Amino acid sequence: MASSTTCTFPSPRGHQLSARLERPAGTPLGAAIFAHCFTCSKDLRVARQLTRALTAQGFAVLSFDFTGLGSSDGDFAESTFSADVEDLRAAADYLAEAVAPPSLLVGHSLGGAAVLSAAPNLPEVRAVVTIAAPADPAHVRRVIKGDVDAIMRDGSAPATVGGRTFTIGRSFLEDLERQEPLAAIAGFRGATLIMHSPIDQIVGIDNAEAIYRAARHPKSFISLDKADHLLADETDAEYVATVIAAWVQRYLDATRAAPLAADPDRYRDVGAFAVNSGGLTTHLRTRGFTLMADEPESVGGEERGPTPYDYLTLALASCTSMTLRMYGDRKGWPLDEVETVVTHQRVHADDCAECEHTSGRRSCASLIAARSTAPFRAAWRSPPSPSPPAPAPAPAPKADAVSHPEASLRPRAPTSPSMPTGSRRRGWGSVENAESADSVRAVPTKHSPKPSHITDTKMTRY
Repeated sequence: MASSTTCTFPSPRGHQLSARLERPAGTPLGAAIFAHCFTCSKDLRVARQLTRALTAQGFAVLSFDFTGLGSSDGDFAESTFSADVEDLRAAADYLAEAVAPPSLLVGHSLGGAAVLSAAPNLPEVRAVVTIAAPADPAHVRRVIKGDVDAIMRDGSAPATVGGRTFTIGRSFLEDLERQEPLAAIAGFRGATLIMHSPIDQIVGIDNAEAIYRAARHPKSFISLDKADHLLADETDAEYVATVIAAWVQRYLDATRAAPLAADPDRYRDVGAFAVNSGGLTTHLRTRGFTLMADEPESVGGEERGPTPYDYLTLALASCTSMTLRMYGDRKGWPLDEVETVVTHQRVHADDCAECEHTSGRRSCASLIAARSTAPFRAAWRSPPSPSPPAPAPAPAPKADAVSHPEASLRPRAPTSPSMPTGSRRRGWGSVENAESADSVRAVPTKHSPKPSHITDTKMTRY
């Protein structure tokens, strides 16, 4: 189920910026930031339509109000284009903590010029999309209706933009003249999509041509036939979002569905942090990675991440596969792949001092499959004893045995002359009483040694 939440984050100049984070149902295709047009806000109808449409296409989208606009703090008269670019970087930092580093930036009008300037300094960004963006931010001076000489002389003065009156500061106009977004976009090594209407009466189509010429390949241009500058027609906004989602997928394959470390140096940081801001959805941080835990909708969750039980089974499965890999490498066995499957049952019972009854224990079955490039089962067996004991009949498979179509590729555990055939030495999560690898049962033992790479671990009986 898709969700939308309001939030705030600080700008580099100390203002609290109002934002909205919209998430799709399931795992996001990617994380995106939407930058609104000049003197607009995240609550403008076209902004809401675009962000909702992108969310429907599978993106987690953060939209926010620039300093002094909408619900954000600060005085618009003191804002500048450079401050807008700084706000974008702060939004990227916030999104990296909340969901994932942004892989896509989308900017409308002057917001498009801002994302062009910010993208080269955001290493996780793979693609940039501009919608009706000016090639030169100084183009904004053409839409300001007022006494520009009074602004420059007095430091600030009222002016009309899009039918609304704002106080424009001299610093804003001076900063516009220093901007060179085309030079910045030439240094961006991701993909660029320019979307523009040939009948745009606010920002002419020649701006799209200038941006296209400055951008590196891969780059694309799409004409928004019959659309106006603000995409007032809802179908235009839907079309733009659908095209963006389809276009950007080929450039997100390297980061899709993979949590990224916010800072590689933080991998040395140990410990787990869980932050819950309401509901069952909980954000997790460890070693610089951002993860998410949740519960099924049937118990009040939003199904936006694995459950805590799933993380426990993932830990058991990954630890088992790592241990077998290390053991196989040490023995020189040609293992291609080790697969461990862990399942569990959520059976709850009242706490008690001796919980030996099965009605309140969580049961776990583990299936391990090892794949090799060559037959090597014989190499895993110890040499036969000169006078081995008579083979005992293989026991019937147990009721909870697990069969696997690739069981014939699984190696057998080494036997010993002192061990009767049909039994195996009990070890950490070992199999016992199974002559054939075709039907095995995982048996965790109470006094078994831990793998050498596990330290400070307590084994708890359930």
